[in-house]
Amino acid sequence: MIGTWRWNVGFGAVGGMMSLLFSMSGNTFAVSCLRGMYAFAAFYLLAFLFRAVLRMAMPQPTVPSLRHDEHGSSQEAGSQFEAVTPDESDELHELLKSDSNVRPAAAGAGTQSHQFQPLKPPQLVSTQNKDPEELAKAVRHLTGG
Repeated sequence: MIGTWRWNVGFGAVGGMMSLLFSMSGNTFAVSCLRGMYAFAAFYLLAFLFRAVLRMAMPQPTVPSLRHDEHGSSQEAGSQFEAVTPDESDELHELLKSDSNVRPAAAGAGTQSHQFQPLKPPQLVSTQNKDPEELAKAVRHLTGG
């Protein structure tokens, strides 16, 4: 079969709910529920038949070759994932050692050519020579008080 039984249940639930909603306008609730259950069963079977027809219409996948593991038991090819990473710990240690030796030399060369100068951005508005009442008014406005 193509898919699982969940497709049947989902298709049946959609059909049953549609039937329930459409039959509620002209019937009592009990009759509508009964017709919804009948519709669920019918749509469930229709989905089952549709899946069976799809299975017959679609070509069957070929059976993968069986392989034998160390213990002699056979398994389908691709049923297990085996990943092995090469041991590169020595190369990593050498890379880290060479990188740590390069950094101090580059840092020392950088300090000789350029001295550190802190950034001094210009002030947009100066608070010097301002009326204290105007500054208090601005602070009150910014704090919402």
